[in-house]
Amino acid sequence: MVSSEYERRIAARFATFDQDGNGYIDREDFSGAAKALLAEFGTASRSDKGQALYGGAEAFWQGMAGIADRDGDQRITRDEFVNGAVKRLRDNPDRFAEIARPFLHAALDVADPDGDGAATVEDLARVLQVLGVPADIARTAATTLDGDGDGKVSEAEIIPAFARYFTVPE
Repeated sequence: MVSSEYERRIAARFATFDQDGNGYIDREDFSGAAKALLAEFGTASRSDKGQALYGGAEAFWQGMAGIADRDGDQRITRDEFVNGAVKRLRDNPDRFAEIARPFLHAALDVADPDGDGAATVEDLARVLQVLGVPADIARTAATTLDGDGDGKVSEAEIIPAFARYFTVPE
């Protein structure tokens, strides 16, 4: 049972990972997110960027499963997700950032049209929408992540924000 405000907020974030809405997070949610991102940006899955994104998705899944899949069934339930966040990540959001880094790095690379290491605010909003964030929230979040106001979002801006969102009550 979710008992605190922090646990309630983390539980609400479960749906972000449960891409197919089947009530649990599994490897297919991560590979499905990678596939959808590649399709959105017209990137071939066999390209270097495509392979890096799938590799990052697998690494992210493995890290999440290691933290939260307590019964080892290769599925993370809502309760396992909340308990994993509360017990293992709340006091160490940097650990979550490191688990997510390979996927986020590769996703940013797919969304980076000119290869300068940063995605435009518009392209980051597209990434967020593909991952299930409503359009208005995706645009606001992408704009907020552009801390220096240059119209682009770098890995240094997105990874700490991502970790805070999933591990710290806001």
